[in-house]
Amino acid sequence: MADFAVWAPLHDRVRVLVDGTPHPMTPDGAGWWRSDVGGAQPGAAYAFLLGDDETPLPDPRSQWQPAGVHGASRLYDGDWHIWTDQSWTGRQLPGSVVYELHIGTFTPAGTFDSAIERLDHLAHLGIDLVEVLPVNAVDGPRNWGYDGVGWYAVTENYGGPDAFKRFVDACHTRGMGVLLDVVYNHLGPSGAYLDRFGPYFAGSNIWGPSLNLDGAHSEHVRRFVIDNAKMWLRDFHVDGLRIDAVHALRDTRATHLLEQLAVEVEALSTHLNRPLSLIAESDLNDPRMVTPREAGGYGLHGQWTDDIHHTLHTTLTGEGQGYYADFATAGLTGLQHVFTRAFLHEGTWSSFRQRNHGAPVDTKRIPGHRFLAYLQNHDQIGNRATGDRLTQTLSPGLLACGAALVLGSPFTPMLFMGEEWGARTPWQFFSYFPDEGLRDAVRKGRRAEFAEHGWGDAEVPDPNAESTFLDSKLDWDEPVGEPHATLLRLHRELIALRRAWPELSDPWLDEVEVDVDEVARTVVLHRGRLRVACNLGGEPVTLAMNGTVARILLASEPVEGHEDAIALPPEAFAIVQLG
Repeated sequence: MADFAVWAPLHDRVRVLVDGTPHPMTPDGAGWWRSDVGGAQPGAAYAFLLGDDETPLPDPRSQWQPAGVHGASRLYDGDWHIWTDQSWTGRQLPGSVVYELHIGTFTPAGTFDSAIERLDHLAHLGIDLVEVLPVNAVDGPRNWGYDGVGWYAVTENYGGPDAFKRFVDACHTRGMGVLLDVVYNHLGPSGAYLDRFGPYFAGSNIWGPSLNLDGAHSEHVRRFVIDNAKMWLRDFHVDGLRIDAVHALRDTRATHLLEQLAVEVEALSTHLNRPLSLIAESDLNDPRMVTPREAGGYGLHGQWTDDIHHTLHTTLTGEGQGYYADFATAGLTGLQHVFTRAFLHEGTWSSFRQRNHGAPVDTKRIPGHRFLAYLQNHDQIGNRATGDRLTQTLSPGLLACGAALVLGSPFTPMLFMGEEWGARTPWQFFSYFPDEGLRDAVRKGRRAEFAEHGWGDAEVPDPNAESTFLDSKLDWDEPVGEPHATLLRLHRELIALRRAWPELSDPWLDEVEVDVDEVARTVVLHRGRLRVACNLGGEPVTLAMNGTVARILLASEPVEGHEDAIALPPEAFAIVQLG
């Protein structure tokens, strides 16, 4: 016997269709309809019939959609996978190095099982947390994952729910935790049936329909989100969630959804006796995201920090268009600012937004590990017209300098898949909806968006073309050749140094000093008794260390150390221990 339940508060009749046979459901007075169906076994196909409409609809909370987002749901037995991670005690965000990947393009096969075969590479690199782009059910054979509509189901494109469990289990076996990217700010354009069941939606944003988080009946909608988050953490043994674009969550209630989520996840973490991390992607530059609840914040553990990325990007590439303008204008002084403050905009004028933006960070109370720092990520590469990585723009020397700055910073470092060896494969925007009209809308929308940034139509690959997807897959033959092998070695050694020397992982921003020289193009991070020195210019420089040079711990090129200075070649870094 199986107990079927669905929330449909505005309907006066609901039936469940199990293996083709309809069964009446009984309301409980709180908007839920229930039915016990004898003989229903795991794997049984089921769907719901609302009112007198004979159109079968998949379960909003379905954990298994093998027939796609429009097809019948299947009863899923969560015990089919036998876990082997009983001794796993978790990974906290502080002190960790994060690695972001997309399952569909991480390997040629693009499945969880094929990704497992590459996990030893990540463990040898020194990764602590593997951040996986969204894996929920989405219409079509390929997608970044942000058009998901089956939030409780793992897409069959990658192997389904048990395959994801195998992947998490395999990460834990190698000492790595798993962060899952989840999208609660909108639903995709195809297969979003929630509004047929009840008042789930409250308008829309630039990506699609958004959830009713603060209106009538919003208790159950909020429960839909929070139960989903806890499912991944509890049933799939995931170690944390990266929450997409939280600035698009419209919630005017006294307790914001994010704070409510933080409260419940802390309780779950206590019960499971392992750390669980919540990381926001936020465009608000609002330190309340990562301020503890005791101090009036939301109590999240971390947030992506685009100001750090934008400053590094403009410093290394010289680009200054669009939202990069203020960061390019700030120059190395801006880099000096963000490495000690996390945000460039702290209530200051943003020319891109044409208003003041952000709020100051209390650097004595908020540690740097709550801010994720990165040179590249899926958005910052994939939202370029051709999906070109920094490898297409920068020399291996400057890529190495960028890595040294990120991995020598007081923040939580994050790498995007392939970055560690300077992958030359692009990572482009791709999707494929079965509906031709949607495909055409996606194609036109992306080209119009890129045209605003000065890219012509011919430069924008068709997001629907299979070649756009295939071109974005990593080439695993690259790391053995040069300059890739050297970059990979430097990344491994930088991560190993970060783990060996507490100065490099020290998160307190008020202890960081940064020396910059705009003319010579040099940057020196003061990290206790260590110095992370970078020459971003085209000429050799001699840098005073303001102390006796004891030894060179790591350098991207041969470096000469003098009593109180080093001679640094062009486009090179050195990490120096002072006596």
